[in-house]
Amino acid sequence: MGSPPAFLLQLLAALVAGGFTTLTASPFELWWLGPVAMGLLYVGLHTLTPAQAALKGWLYGVALFASGASWVYVSIHDYGYTGVPLAVFLTALFVTVLALFFAGTFWLYRRFTSARLAFISFAGAWVLGEVLRTYLFTGFPWLLLGSGYVDSPLAAWAPLGGVYLLSLLVALSGALGAELLLRRHWWALAPLAAIWLIPLALPQQWTTPADEPTRVALLQGNLPQLAKWTPEGQRQAANTYSDLTREVADDVDLIVWPETALPMMETQARPVLERVQANLPPEVALLTGIVQRDEEERYFNSMIGVGNVTGSYQKEHLVPFGEYLPLESVLRGAINFFDLPMSTFTQGEHEQTPMQAAGVNIGNAICYEIIYPQLVARRAQDSGVIITVSNDTWFGASIGPHQHLQMARLRALENGRYVVRATSNGITAIIDANGRIVERAPQFATTTLTGEFYAMDGLTPFTRLGSWPAWLLAGLMLLPGVVAAKTTRQARS
Repeated sequence: MGSPPAFLLQLLAALVAGGFTTLTASPFELWWLGPVAMGLLYVGLHTLTPAQAALKGWLYGVALFASGASWVYVSIHDYGYTGVPLAVFLTALFVTVLALFFAGTFWLYRRFTSARLAFISFAGAWVLGEVLRTYLFTGFPWLLLGSGYVDSPLAAWAPLGGVYLLSLLVALSGALGAELLLRRHWWALAPLAAIWLIPLALPQQWTTPADEPTRVALLQGNLPQLAKWTPEGQRQAANTYSDLTREVADDVDLIVWPETALPMMETQARPVLERVQANLPPEVALLTGIVQRDEEERYFNSMIGVGNVTGSYQKEHLVPFGEYLPLESVLRGAINFFDLPMSTFTQGEHEQTPMQAAGVNIGNAICYEIIYPQLVARRAQDSGVIITVSNDTWFGASIGPHQHLQMARLRALENGRYVVRATSNGITAIIDANGRIVERAPQFATTTLTGEFYAMDGLTPFTRLGSWPAWLLAGLMLLPGVVAAKTTRQARS
C-alpha cells in the first residue's frame, strides 16, 4: 500500500489523466497526450490496494466524462426542459455512474493480476474495460481511448483492428513509456518503436474506388429544436428542405436530408416528399430521416427514400432516455426530461437489407449508431458507402458535435469507406475512405454541401473480422498477469 502523500499524488494524477484524454479528442486533437495519460494511470498502480486502485480509476472517469461529455448538460438543460439545479444533478449523476466502469476495471486489474509483466496486462485490462463500456447496459462507447488517433501516426492500424486496437496500443505505449523513463528499462524502446513505426509500412488503402464518383448534396436546415415539432416548425421544415432541394437538384445524383428532417410521421410527410419528387430529375435519389409508425402503433427512427431509391432502414441501436426510456413504468412522468418527445421508439431489426440509392448500396447509421464500430463494420460489408444522418442540435455549441464527427471519421478509416454525414445544424461533412474530411459545411447555418464520393469495393481486415482480434489480443495480454498472480497466491498458501 502506498503512503498517504504518494496515494494522494496518484489520485491527482488520475484527474489530470482524465483531462488529458479529453484533449486527445476533437476539437483539441492533442493525440500525443494519450500515452502520457496512460503513463500517469499506470505508475504506482501496483502499490495500491484494489480499493485504492478503484478510487483512482473512478476519479479518472469523473475527470474524463466531466470534461469530455459536458455536452450532456446542454442536452438535459437546454433541450430537456430541466432547470439548472436538476440538470447539474443529473449531469453529475451521469458522470459519476459512468466513471464506475473505470473503478471496476482498476479494481479487477489490481485484484487479479501480478506486478510481473504489468505493462502488458495493464493494456489488456484497459481494452476489456472499454468493451464492457461499449455493451453493458446498452453501452456508451463515447471517448474510447483510440478515438482520438485518426490523424496520428497510429492511424494505419485502424483498418487492421479498429478503435480497440488503437486503444490497446496507446495504453501499452503509456505503460512502456513509464517503464522506460522511470525505471530505465531500455528494452521498452523496441516495442515502442514497433508500435509507432510499423504503420509506416502498412497499406494506406485497403479498398478500391469505383471508376466514377457519385455527386451528392447534403442539406442542413438549422431549424430550432425546441419549436421543431410545433405546427409552425413542421411548416418551416417542409419549406426549408423543399427550397434547398430545388437549389441543388439539377447538379447531383443523390440528395440527403438529416435525421427527422421533417418533424412528422412518414404518413404526414408523404405529400411533401411527393411534391419534392415531382421536381426532381428522374435519375436523382433523395434520402431522408423520418419517423415511421406501423400498424401496431410502434414508432421507428428511420431512413427512407424517394426517386431512384430502393428499401428503407430502421434504426437498430437506440439512445437510452432519448429514444427509449429504461424502467419506463417507474420513470415516465417523474420529471420533464423523462417525457421528451419521441422517446418511445422501437428497435429496428438486427439484419436489414441495404438500401440502394443512385445505384450504390448504402450502409446506414442513424446518429448515435456511428459510434459503434461493430455495427458500422457489419453495415459496410454489403455497402459501397456509409451514409449517416444525425440531429446534433441536442449538443448545442458544445464539443459534442466535434467528437461525433471524429468518430465518424474513424469509422471511415476502419472500413475503407466514404462516410457521408448529413446533420441538422452541423457538422455536415463528406469523409473519404482514409478518414480525411473532403468537404465540410459551417455549423449553425442553413446551407447545402455539395461534393463527391466514390463507392468503394473490397473489405479491410477490420470490416471482415470486426473487433474480435483486438479483443482476443487484449485477453491474451491480460492472461500472464492473472496466471502470475495466481501462482504467487498459491506459493504463499
